[in-house]
Amino acid sequence: MRARAGELRFSIVDQTKIVTAASELARNALIYARGGTARIETIERERRRGLRVTFEDRGPGIPSIAEAMRDGYTTGNGLGLGLGGAKRLVNEFEIESTPGVGTRIVITRWV
Repeated sequence: MRARAGELRFSIVDQTKIVTAASELARNALIYARGGTARIETIERERRRGLRVTFEDRGPGIPSIAEAMRDGYTTGNGLGLGLGGAKRLVNEFEIESTPGVGTRIVITRWV
């Protein structure tokens, strides 16, 4: 992903932001859902280029997205900064989750 961000001429700071957000979300999928998928896309909109990463899993889902997005909330042993931190590192953040079905998160960072 960092290579693709570099090809799009993301600054080092922007490369680090998208990679850090994606790493956190991938980690969450592995820990809480025991895996899932990640799809990386190069996108264009109104002469802008960016990276979109879609994470999908069939894990337990998130009962309260609002609570899960709150800093300090955790169901594990972490600091509870993962979802909110990932959101702050990207330009666009979408999350859908259904308990017992799974979670889908889409992040986008623009050049």
